[in-house]
Parts: sequence; C-alpha cells; structure tokens
Amino acid sequence: MRALVGPLWLLALLPGCAVAPAPSPWNVLFDGKELGAFAVTDFGGQGDVAVRDGAIEMGFGSPLTGITWTGPAPTDGYELEVVAARIDGGDFFAGITFPVGDAFLTLVLGGWGGSLCGLSSLDGNDAAHNDARCHRQFEDGRDYAIRIVVTADAIATFLDGAPLARAERAAHRLGLRPEVLLSRPLGIASFATASRVRSVRWRTLP
Repeated sequence: MRALVGPLWLLALLPGCAVAPAPSPWNVLFDGKELGAFAVTDFGGQGDVAVRDGAIEMGFGSPLTGITWTGPAPTDGYELEVVAARIDGGDFFAGITFPVGDAFLTLVLGGWGGSLCGLSSLDGNDAAHNDARCHRQFEDGRDYAIRIVVTADAIATFLDGAPLARAERAAHRLGLRPEVLLSRPLGIASFATASRVRSVRWRTLP
C-alpha cells in the first residue's frame, strides 16, 4: 500500500480537519456581446444603452440611465461582482441595486460630486447620510472591480479588492430610494453620467 505523503498525511491524522468547500461556479450575466436578460430601465429620461467593444455603454440620463436584470437572481448568501467605469460626468457611474433577503440595497460609486460611496438606504438615510459612507477618487475611463458580499450577518463591499462600505444586517433597516425602485431585483444605474459596464456575475457562497 502506498504511503500518504505531504499535506494529505497531516490531514489524515488531525481529527475534525476538513478541506474548505470549493467556491460555486459564477453565473455570468453579460457575455460581452448582447444585453441578454438585461432590460433598459424605464426611468424616463434615460440615455442610450448599447453594447460596444465588449461592454454595455450607458449614456447621460436626465438624470438616470440603467439596466435591470430580468432573469433568476440571488437573494441571500452570495457575492456579486461588477466591473464598471465612469466615462464622463460628475456623479455616480454605478448605482448597483441588489437583494438582501426580502429587502434591497444600492451600492453607490462616485456620487454627490464624484467621490462619495456607500450603501443606500440604511434606516431611511441614503449613502450621503449614514455611517457606511466613504470617499474614493475615480479616474474617467478606468475599469473598477466592485464586489458585494451578502451573508446572514452583514453586507460587505470591496473596490479593487480593498474594503469599501459595510453594514451589519441586524443593526439596520434596509431600503431603497424611490428613484431606483425600478432597478429591483438587480440593476445598475448611473446619474447624469456616462458609464460603462464590462462584466456582471454572481455566485453562491460556500
């Protein structure tokens, strides 16, 4: 019988030692070619939306332009990744609305003058007026990787791998501003800003 070698030998001797489950496969919502199950959000006054050069381009809206996912969406215990960029303008280029159990939140990137980020709304307060707010500088034309992690305890968000905004679920009442209700259950919007979405995908947490 061949002897166990390397790390497997150690695992066999340690009681209760288990290998962490592998991540679930990604559900890719945009294939770089067409909108697919994304619909242009009928905000009224929205700008043009088109797929060009492998990305969804959203033109200036008056004030909002967006896309809403019409296919199956996660509700809890998942991570969502969006790669997006501001092309032109001075307000948020990605307002990402997503489910949190039976509720919804929006992660705002680059609002209120171009740098404010945060979760909207917590206890009825939007991203500019709650404790999850923070500021980041964004370069026009640069793609940013945005990650949202929804667990039973918290909502954690990351920008290019670095922590961004976070909220404990039990500590807050979650909700949306009326302007983005049409983005439910999962949508991306920009405010008086031209933007680009290069990738959208989600997966269940192990």
